[in-house]
Amino acid sequence: MFNIDETIKLRPYSLNKQEKDSLYKDAMFHLTKKHYEDCSMYNNLLDNFDFNICESHEVNEYPFLPVRLFKEYELKSIESENIFKTMTSSGTSGQQVSRIFLDKGTSTNQTKVLTKITSDFLGTKRLPMLVIDSKQVVKNRKLFSARGAGILGFSMLGRDVTYALDDDMNLDIPVVQAFLEKHGDENIFLFGFTFMIWEYFYKVLKEKKISLDLSKGMMLHGGGFKKLLDRAVDNDTYKACLKDVCGIKNVYNYYGMVEQTGSIFMECECGRLHASIFSDIIIRNHKDFSPCEIGEIGLIQLISLLPGSYPGHSILSEDLGELIGEDNCPCGRLGKTFKIHGRIKSAEIRGCSDTHEKR
Repeated sequence: MFNIDETIKLRPYSLNKQEKDSLYKDAMFHLTKKHYEDCSMYNNLLDNFDFNICESHEVNEYPFLPVRLFKEYELKSIESENIFKTMTSSGTSGQQVSRIFLDKGTSTNQTKVLTKITSDFLGTKRLPMLVIDSKQVVKNRKLFSARGAGILGFSMLGRDVTYALDDDMNLDIPVVQAFLEKHGDENIFLFGFTFMIWEYFYKVLKEKKISLDLSKGMMLHGGGFKKLLDRAVDNDTYKACLKDVCGIKNVYNYYGMVEQTGSIFMECECGRLHASIFSDIIIRNHKDFSPCEIGEIGLIQLISLLPGSYPGHSILSEDLGELIGEDNCPCGRLGKTFKIHGRIKSAEIRGCSDTHEKR
């Protein structure tokens, strides 16, 4: 019987394919049945599919929800009085945003899993943390944006958390320099969203010819490459440019979305994105939605064990990806590995950092 509390005790990359398949077959049956019983809209959708929730199915046979449904409907499996926190996706002016309703248990599990996954890469010691963003974005702790939630979530992994940008989104050079002087002999954890780091950190250092020594730094970033790919800046170029201006060598991307907060996919030392035991992916053919083989590009279906308060355990993203392998990454972590190939052409720009608008 699937038990999320017991699963969370496991190490994040400790199950091989056979073990994980067994866990997910049980978990998908449990979660699908739970949300069918507790969410009327999800119930209606599955009834329209003539899907039998009383029978066990293969993991790839369970229905998935298009991620855009969370923009159109309030999908929740809890009573309104039990909503502990509401998460919203990022969006430019005029765009609808997803609204994700969390009870206290789901929110707590997200935090636990985020910490376990990230600690596998950063270590368990809390490092001095420099956030490449403004403190203004985290002011409202009741109604989280994806960007604000990401900052607060990762801030729990650091200490002496310092914000590099002022309220007007300008790089505060004296604050950054004071932080580096204070922690000059220590390893440093830097966090930010992909485009924000490029636009408000890298470009400023480059244009003003400011030299910073971040050779002991480890940078984690996420939120989408859409705007940067339009400028011919891919992951490798991004890392090389940052190393050029501040000497930082350890720069890692992660993939995730507000609809499945906590169960992120981290980039390892070998440049592969990893599915932990708390989440999984299926790459689907965009024409008939059949599962793709390794090396084939298709739409990314995201599966998470964490959504207990809303039916977000199986969603179809608007991102294109490619499965690289399973249980065979040179870094030694078990699970599926994959890479991103951007978004489908008709999709809205919605990355946490891509959607920031200059004032």
